[in-house]
Amino acid sequence: MTYTKEEAVEFLEYNSQREHLIIPEYGRHIQKLIDQVTDIKDREERNKGARYIITVLGTLNPHLRDVPDFQHKLWDQLFIMSNFKMDVDSPYPIPTKEVIALKPERLGYPQNFPKYRFYGNNIKYMINVACKWEDGELKNALIIVIANHMKKCYLSWNKETVTDDVIFEHLYELSDGKINLLKSDEELSTSQNLIKVNKKQSNKTQFFTNKNQKTPNHSNSNKNFKQNKNQNQKNNNRKNS
Repeated sequence: MTYTKEEAVEFLEYNSQREHLIIPEYGRHIQKLIDQVTDIKDREERNKGARYIITVLGTLNPHLRDVPDFQHKLWDQLFIMSNFKMDVDSPYPIPTKEVIALKPERLGYPQNFPKYRFYGNNIKYMINVACKWEDGELKNALIIVIANHMKKCYLSWNKETVTDDVIFEHLYELSDGKINLLKSDEELSTSQNLIKVNKKQSNKTQFFTNKNQKTPNHSNSNKNFKQNKNQNQKNNNRKNS
């Protein structure tokens, strides 16, 4: 049976006129297959059709086909693509539209705007931990470590020398007055030593960066140089002879 051009145009289908694909990754043929299995009246036939669809979906990802968690995912997608209308025996709990539509709780992102950003949030956390410790040698040692690290952070960002009194004032302020070294005789690492440490770290990073880059190959140039040198020697020997 032949159709005219005008009649053939009437049989054309456009995606804008077709039903919406719930999971477009599987394509329209899989969606039509699920719709046909959903309309089967015999329950046993429906179960056979559902298991067949699961095998078809698994062939699209053969490396994950036999993974139990992946099988659970395929069954969930089967019910989702059937718009939760398919009534079959599933080896896993059947999801509902309400559960799928649930949105996870919004994660609370810490919005910290510290006054001294060059110290970072970890310093504040360390200071809070030190404040909770009992007085003793361990606490004093931890406080000195924190102060030295604060001085190192200060120099890495400000690129200038800083006195211990400034670090002690910042430490007193960040600890809400619980750590007071303003009148202490403790001496932190010198600014020059900490600057050297920062330079060594930056040079080390630069070294590994340059190491990963491709270096020029001078083997060909050396080879050509030797060949030219040998040729010049031969020419000189001929002249002398």
